[in-house]
Amino acid sequence: PASVAEILIGKLLPYFVLGMLSTLGAAALAVFVFGVPMRGSLPALLLLSAVFMVPALGQGLLISTLARNQFLAAQIALFTGFLPAFMLSGFLYEIDAMPAPIRAITLLVPARYFVDSLKTVFLVGDIWAVFLPNLAAMAAIGALFFMIAKRATRKNLE
Repeated sequence: PASVAEILIGKLLPYFVLGMLSTLGAAALAVFVFGVPMRGSLPALLLLSAVFMVPALGQGLLISTLARNQFLAAQIALFTGFLPAFMLSGFLYEIDAMPAPIRAITLLVPARYFVDSLKTVFLVGDIWAVFLPNLAAMAAIGALFFMIAKRATRKNLE
């Protein structure tokens, strides 16, 4: 029988590959169609994207493990993933202009760190003093999601 870790890897690997291919496609569109400068390196972009996939996939796995059906999972993902990522990442609104309690909440949103890193890699270059804290935050949030999801998966398998 497969271990919990093997089951989780088997479930997530296709989504990881799709996410990375989507990143490459979006970066190509940004550079070649919209003329956004890419001052950083492709390896840095790929590393940032791969680490961002950790909390994104971990959150998705946790939601799918806990939700009773697909409709509920989609609703939870919308309200806990997409909307916070869109509204609280610094993509639409500058984080520094948000009220202090909302700024505190943004610290829990992995997209905040990814958007900051994307702005840097595209517009400034490979600034590891920006990337490293963002990578650490995304990895920590991802580890938390995976730890909770692994426990929930183990309970569902029993």
